[in-house]
Amino acid sequence: MTVSQPKLTLGPVLFNWKPEALRDFYFRVADEADVDTVHVGEVVCSKRSPFFAPMVPEVVARLAAAGKEVVLSSLALIMTERELREARDLAGTEDTLVEANDISVASMIGGKPFVVGPLVNVYNEGTLAYLEGIGAIRTCLPAELPAEVVGTLVKAAKGEIEIQAFGRLPLAISARCYHARSRNLAKDGCQYVCAEDPDGMAVDTLDDEPFLAVNGTQTMSYHYLSLLTDLERLRALGVRRFRLWPQAVDMVAVAALFRRVLTGATASAEAAAELEHLCPRAEFANGYIHGREGHLYLESDA
Repeated sequence: MTVSQPKLTLGPVLFNWKPEALRDFYFRVADEADVDTVHVGEVVCSKRSPFFAPMVPEVVARLAAAGKEVVLSSLALIMTERELREARDLAGTEDTLVEANDISVASMIGGKPFVVGPLVNVYNEGTLAYLEGIGAIRTCLPAELPAEVVGTLVKAAKGEIEIQAFGRLPLAISARCYHARSRNLAKDGCQYVCAEDPDGMAVDTLDDEPFLAVNGTQTMSYHYLSLLTDLERLRALGVRRFRLWPQAVDMVAVAALFRRVLTGATASAEAAAELEHLCPRAEFANGYIHGREGHLYLESDA
């Protein structure tokens, strides 16, 4: 039996980067990043979409010409008629895979192949079977699942299972904009203040301990997930696809580092030390995959 080689996915940019910076980011990914799949699309806030939308066709064409598989990612929370129309238009896309980050988008796709995003709660074989039954060919699992559950879902899956492996984790989405409220602004008059925090806004506890991060209407982990030292274990469970979330760091170098570990060119401990230099302001965690609190960082044999 031929075992497929591991693949790297670059998830959609979750932050409010300037349109030109976002375009140039994807152009560099197309030209330089050693990733197999790239997600493009607004997941967090539809108010951001109009600024980058005119550039999407050029970005998709550039990525496809570079041999990358392109996936168009949907919003994670659909609340208005405009957002509903845009979701239906996205679901009707014929030539490009769509990632459903809201279960309603999965139903809109109407039996065509699609990708299930990590904000759709797939925690058991029954949910996975239902989604695959309506067309899901790849499922990116929520980050809080321990390795044992991941292994169970890999065995049950007919399609691909993807694991989040790097970056701040998208934990929840809200109708309210915490970023706007932090500046005493209403959501409708937010002045796009989320753009001031290209890696998210850290949130501290009353004891001044870093706790979470806020990105517009989205709650994220404060820590960066890093599964570099867990890749071998996950591959042994049958995982063949790993997602890297874009952060305001050198993502080309991050992708190269993960690729070197996956191919055995670099030891995971050495790579983990190198990742710290690439992300000097980050604190790392991998507790969930070990069945522990998500903010912990544990050695691979923990």
